[in-house]
Amino acid sequence: MRRILNLFLLLVLSSCVTAQVAETPTGTPISIPTKVVPTNTALATTSIPTITPTTEIACDPFRADYCITEGHFIFQRPIHPPANELLDETYLYGSTAEGTREPHHGVEFPNQSGTPVYAAAEGTVLFAGADNQAVYCPWPNFYGNLIVLKHNDGLFTLYAHLSKIDVETGQAVDTRTKIGEVGRTGVAIGSHLHFEVRQGDVEDYFATQDPQLWLLPAKDPPGQGGRFGVLVISVMDADHNLVKYAKYTITASEKQSDEEVKSYYGITYPADMLKEDTRSGPVDQNAVLGELLIGRYRIAIERNGKVYARWVEVESGKLTQVVFVVE
Repeated sequence: MRRILNLFLLLVLSSCVTAQVAETPTGTPISIPTKVVPTNTALATTSIPTITPTTEIACDPFRADYCITEGHFIFQRPIHPPANELLDETYLYGSTAEGTREPHHGVEFPNQSGTPVYAAAEGTVLFAGADNQAVYCPWPNFYGNLIVLKHNDGLFTLYAHLSKIDVETGQAVDTRTKIGEVGRTGVAIGSHLHFEVRQGDVEDYFATQDPQLWLLPAKDPPGQGGRFGVLVISVMDADHNLVKYAKYTITASEKQSDEEVKSYYGITYPADMLKEDTRSGPVDQNAVLGELLIGRYRIAIERNGKVYARWVEVESGKLTQVVFVVE
């Protein structure tokens, strides 16, 4: 009986060895992997692969044609659908309305008087009342009925030209808080919400940041899905200083809706908005378009008689940064 058992074990071992070797049509042996199941789990060992940590290399806009990031969108839009949450693209941050006005220190949300205005983030009411004294700008009665909210990290948001104020100084608010209503008080042409973001000294009129860098990108259709991205342009000299003046043209590569292909024309921020102590925002830039439909765009920069062109992509809810080094 013992001999029969040994013979049986020998036959089994022979078949296992044979199963690991096969031949190609040319007769060259090749290895066929086999799965081995240990019968004694206490003695079995498992080989654990070594995982080498990797560090993701951040995109460098000075070396790449463009970089796409998550952005720094920490503020909700102060106007909620079904009201208009889109900006007036003819009068964005830094605009002078073709030289007819002072540089714009905020953005506009055109809406009917009485449209509810909400806090852009959790914070505390620093000021709520009539702008009778020149505290937040060089001129009294400029903002009309004004609310100033204080947020974390030295950030402030301003809501101007209101027809009604629903909060008081010292009150805690969040994005669900209705703080007032759209109006046309102060120096306002038509009813709209004037919205600003400031960082540092809130009473410094030149401490403003472009709100499009901080506001969550709009949704299209409103409240139903994101099809907008934010484009940030930095036009710099050889020493990587922002230039004082340059023209830009931005054109979509193809139709993105029922409308014809749209082009955007503009100039970089005015020189007095490029002071070193006022550019502490999340991105060092001198032009922003915060409501571009997703797609591919050609940017052309004109500076000192030369044209610099680049193709970029704009993605939903993301920030696209492009840097042009010009002469």
